[in-house]
Amino acid sequence: MLSVSEQPAVRVEDLHLTYRASIDKKPTLRSTLIRLGRHERTIREIEALKGVSFAVNQGTVMGIVGANGAGKSTLVRTIAGILPPTSGRIEVHGRVSTLLALGVGFNPNLSGRENVVLGGLAAGMTRDQIAERYEEIAAFADLQDGFIDLPMKMYSSGMFSRLAFAVAVNMDPDILIIDEALSTGDARFKRKSFDKMKELCAEARTIFLVSHALGSVKELCTDAVWLHRGELITRGAPDDVVAAYTKYLEVGEDAITLEDV
Repeated sequence: MLSVSEQPAVRVEDLHLTYRASIDKKPTLRSTLIRLGRHERTIREIEALKGVSFAVNQGTVMGIVGANGAGKSTLVRTIAGILPPTSGRIEVHGRVSTLLALGVGFNPNLSGRENVVLGGLAAGMTRDQIAERYEEIAAFADLQDGFIDLPMKMYSSGMFSRLAFAVAVNMDPDILIIDEALSTGDARFKRKSFDKMKELCAEARTIFLVSHALGSVKELCTDAVWLHRGELITRGAPDDVVAAYTKYLEVGEDAITLEDV
């Protein structure tokens, strides 16, 4: 049996996730009444993930690349426990902090200060632990005077993203999941965020980075996967995975069927 230190931080085995949605391509009053009378619904199934498997060791910075609709966000939301898999198995060892999209998990009617507490509690921290981190979080977010105590619905998108990032990266996570969050904020905050990411990487945290910024993937990540239409196409060194992905972007769908990438 593996010791705790030898266990992968995250293990994904034969992961499938299928969305089910009610649709009607050309709804008419007659067809709607007929379906209601028969208690019928038109259901479409969308396979977002199709048998994805991999293991990630502690200290790995895993880049996840792929086109829109590839299943990247679905994958990290499933790892974070937000979406239940249709089938397959996920093991996660450690405290997870997520920055999945601008403002996900925040209540815009609450103040920034209250959302810091909310984010900390969601990450499994106690109120005392959050209080110890609060000044560090507020300083990192660098909000204008007084805004930390105003409802977040009054924040600009830049202010929202700065506080969201500050909360996620300062919660002392064992596993940090970031989905397209390094591209938010002004140039100064992007640099600050990038430096903080490098600091976390140096501390041997396990990080999942979903990004279309392939330069960031190559510079920050130690491992990478490429997803396409819910399937894991290739895994390897970030330079190699990015090269395969960019080659596909240049030649289109035929790269998937005609080449062994």
